[in-house]
Amino acid sequence: MHGTRAQTLQQPRAAAASKHAAGRIGPNAIIQTAEALRLRLGEDIARRVFAAARLETYLAAPPAEMVDEAEVMRLHDALRAVLDDDTARAVSTRAGQLTAAYLLAHRIPRAAQRVLRVLPARLAGRVLSRAISAHAWTFAGTGIFTARPGRPTIYEISHCPLCRGHRADHAICDFYTATFATLFKTLVHSQAQAREISCEATGASACRFEIAW
Repeated sequence: MHGTRAQTLQQPRAAAASKHAAGRIGPNAIIQTAEALRLRLGEDIARRVFAAARLETYLAAPPAEMVDEAEVMRLHDALRAVLDDDTARAVSTRAGQLTAAYLLAHRIPRAAQRVLRVLPARLAGRVLSRAISAHAWTFAGTGIFTARPGRPTIYEISHCPLCRGHRADHAICDFYTATFATLFKTLVHSQAQAREISCEATGASACRFEIAW
């Protein structure tokens, strides 16, 4: 895919913008986590989690701009501290799905979505991967994102903000996994699935995500 239609999705200037947004993450990482908590567990539990993260004010006044990655890290720390492991992972997964739905509704142009859906899946995956790479500064913070398009597609985040400083016996970056899975399932192939195949929390050198269809 060449020309203006691809450019509407890629927006290469995002790379330059990253110089001014290092250590910041898009507000959906907080907004959609709040929504996932409310949908799954109710307002009281949402308040407990956000209080543990010292982010209670965001429940009444959600952030409208990018936030310090430390706030996102505290929120995921609080999820794991307040909730049992299965519930925390389910909330993170739902938040990732809601974030992808927001991107599809408000950030990825409809025309670009239509083009992606009619392209062969391998090509659509490459175009989508370029777009995700161009906007990685909005979700990886000071982490370093790299993509290896193909079948499967491999994404890698080193110094990952979602699990930084944590130790676990399994991968825990469910927010990212669900976001990637939903975008690929919607735009690349209806049978696309994503899984985190290595995680810094388990001692891996980076968090790696495999998207296959």
